[in-house]
Amino acid sequence: MTDVDDWELLEEVTEYDTPWYEGGYDRLRQPDGSEKRYYWADLPPAVVVVARVDADVLEDDGDGDRLLFVEQYRPTIRETHLELPAGIVEDGESYTTAAARELEEETGFRPSSTALLQEYAVATGVLRHDRAVVYAEGLEPGERELDNNEFLEVTTVPIGEALERAREQPANDSTLTALLLAREEGVL
Repeated sequence: MTDVDDWELLEEVTEYDTPWYEGGYDRLRQPDGSEKRYYWADLPPAVVVVARVDADVLEDDGDGDRLLFVEQYRPTIRETHLELPAGIVEDGESYTTAAARELEEETGFRPSSTALLQEYAVATGVLRHDRAVVYAEGLEPGERELDNNEFLEVTTVPIGEALERAREQPANDSTLTALLLAREEGVL
């Protein structure tokens, strides 16, 4: 296994800067002495929220507790996806604080309890991007406040059907990863 000290950073170049992310490359001397450019995109940290809604809050018809999802069109890939609520962590926010804020903004529900399930690096071959999965429960009505680029439909899915529904095409990584992790942690 090569050590970080076997890699020499010769140059770091930012080629473009957008309101969403930066992109560029690092020129490195590799352990064998050769040089290579490694391209990257640098994104702010994000959070995905697995939010359990008690049946009594929804005046449920007997399906029991459910998970909150949003359906949204993703212009980048020109598809509508069923996703868990998610968003960017703002400067100075913890993952759990960002999760509570994003959940309320996107769905109109405020959690009384949040727990960080996992923080991890995403697509490390090309991205500089950390993501976390937060579990939220004890949901109460709050104030929905969508960003100017969010056109979301809020929906709920019975907990026992959530993973199956998330696997239906088109599926996405953040929702699948979060649900699998939540199941493994025993909160679903």
